[in-house]
Amino acid sequence: MKLISQLAKEVGIPIATIRFYEKKGLIRSETKKEVITNNYAYYGDDAVDKLRFIQMAKAVGFTLSEIKEVIDAWHEKQWTTKAQLDVLNLKLKQIDEKMSELRAMKKQIQQCKLNILDRELDD
Repeated sequence: MKLISQLAKEVGIPIATIRFYEKKGLIRSETKKEVITNNYAYYGDDAVDKLRFIQMAKAVGFTLSEIKEVIDAWHEKQWTTKAQLDVLNLKLKQIDEKMSELRAMKKQIQQCKLNILDRELDD
């Protein structure tokens, strides 16, 4: 069991972020029942694993609400391989759609630039 400062150091995530994730229900802490002089929260190895999962999932584009939906089942290996692949395939589809939107926006900006240059040449 680790204190939040130890956990933050191990995973390289600020304490405030860990507390935020805990408030959002992504990770859990425990208090030691035998210790009544403080209200320290302790985190198990599962918190380390979950925080690393959160970092990885965020890095590839998952939102915290998407992560919250899957983290426990994924971490505890309750999902079938097919269910895991379905989640990843859905994210890939969303990325492809976003890329299409961005390409369309890029074309519009390029057209605006051409229009400005054409106007300047006409003046």
